[in-house]
Amino acid sequence: MSDEPPNVDLAYIGRALDRLTTEVASMRDDMTVLTAITMRLDGSHTALLTELRAMHAQQSRLAKRVRDLEAAKP
Repeated sequence: MSDEPPNVDLAYIGRALDRLTTEVASMRDDMTVLTAITMRLDGSHTALLTELRAMHAQQSRLAKRVRDLEAAKP
């Protein structure tokens, strides 16, 4: 017993190949979109890390200036 219809001809095989081709193309498009999303998130994660480091350095400099001003107070 097989799952093939009783009349398998070239037209049936052609339609099956067309469906498979369409499904593969759809999956390829989905993969392209998901890859682009991942790359965007990876890039924004890197940028966010750089921004956080810069903000930390900025706040550290500000805290040092405040400590220096408090230490210089008579």
